[in-house]
Amino acid sequence: MQQAIRTVHVGVIGLGTVGGGTVRLIQKHRDSYLDAYGIDIEVTRGCALDAGRAAELGLTGDAFTGDWRDITSDPDIDIVVELIGGEHPATEIFEDAFAHGKHVVSANKALLGKQVGTLAAHARAAGVQIRCEAACGGGIPIVNALEHALVGNKALTIAGIVNGTTNYILSRMDAEGLDFADVLADAQRLGYAEADPTADVDGFDAASKLAILSSIAFHTRVTTDDVYMQGIRNVSAIDIEQARELGMKVKLLAVGRNTPAGVDVRVHPTMIPADHQLAAVNGAMNAVYMVGDAVGETMFYGAGAGAFPTASAVVGDILELARPLCQGDDLVAESEPYAKVLPIRPIDNLSTRYYIRLALEDRASALAPAISAFEQAGVSLSSVRDVRCGDDGKRSVVLLTNRAQEHDVTAACAQLAEQGGAGQVASLIRIEDMDAWTEGVEAN
Repeated sequence: MQQAIRTVHVGVIGLGTVGGGTVRLIQKHRDSYLDAYGIDIEVTRGCALDAGRAAELGLTGDAFTGDWRDITSDPDIDIVVELIGGEHPATEIFEDAFAHGKHVVSANKALLGKQVGTLAAHARAAGVQIRCEAACGGGIPIVNALEHALVGNKALTIAGIVNGTTNYILSRMDAEGLDFADVLADAQRLGYAEADPTADVDGFDAASKLAILSSIAFHTRVTTDDVYMQGIRNVSAIDIEQARELGMKVKLLAVGRNTPAGVDVRVHPTMIPADHQLAAVNGAMNAVYMVGDAVGETMFYGAGAGAFPTASAVVGDILELARPLCQGDDLVAESEPYAKVLPIRPIDNLSTRYYIRLALEDRASALAPAISAFEQAGVSLSSVRDVRCGDDGKRSVVLLTNRAQEHDVTAACAQLAEQGGAGQVASLIRIEDMDAWTEGVEAN
């Protein structure tokens, strides 16, 4: 006799763009999930500040609440979906859900990038699970791939474009020859960038995602605070143009590498070859590049944000949790949180090539002290390119280095700043050594 399928009840806290998309997706495909997978899920309650928004989603009467505690404490709810973002009250939502024996699905990269170890320990103690696919790349199923399909590999590199706002800005700067400030203002007008774009353009959003992905890929605790961050505010139209002349593109990359010296985790503007797959990722799209010792190079491409792409990842997590529950089976508790077993490699130890644009006084003698500063720091230059004078009367000179140590380049820039008067470093962009990403791949 076939076992009866029980309905798994879901409570969604936060009915904004992603929350609304999640509710609509479940409502639209509930019958399909049941027919195809034998999983019956129902959004039993929703929590929002605006009752009108809930009503638009069909959540009225007892199905709506303005107090998240009504969802975390509801004995009928099996899975709590936290989609409000930020640290508070999201932390309290996680903790109260665990205390009431409920699993949690979240897209909260800012919180999880900092506190996933602590929260995972609480979930394990309560015998429940956390799922966070939507926190790492919108609709891209990278977490599931790392935890299941690619688990037979030693992950060597996890890297890519994981912030759609910055990729949109850099793509338009490249296509239209515009400067950062002009594109940012237009992106805000069109809704691609927030009114306060700090989390995106200064790299924090990408760093949070990289921390989560690196923890999963390398089996060691990495937090957002471990990730070196540099945003795109200093990238100019001149830099984009110079990259093109060098056969390169400028992208804000999140790079995590499992090296013999420790985990290298960093987010910064990067020059990469124009013919690399990541260079072709334009607009608000995202892509995550994973290199394993057995599988070699893989790339996952898709929308990194938006109502339904992100909701797709949220619902995927809900279905994974709901599958055994529908059959009356218990889920295993959250796995033991990763300890910080691998050291974090300081950015000062990075060895790569560098693009450095100087803004100098428009006089012949201005360049010599700058060249001297790099020579004294032990940084070898491969070329010096006199670009053009800007509207401010400054002369732009581009220095390209041979392979150099980050701390030596930093020392040269600091010495140049101390000299004052003659010029300053207007832009510094690392030229990524992408061959290093595949070091350790097994030969076929």
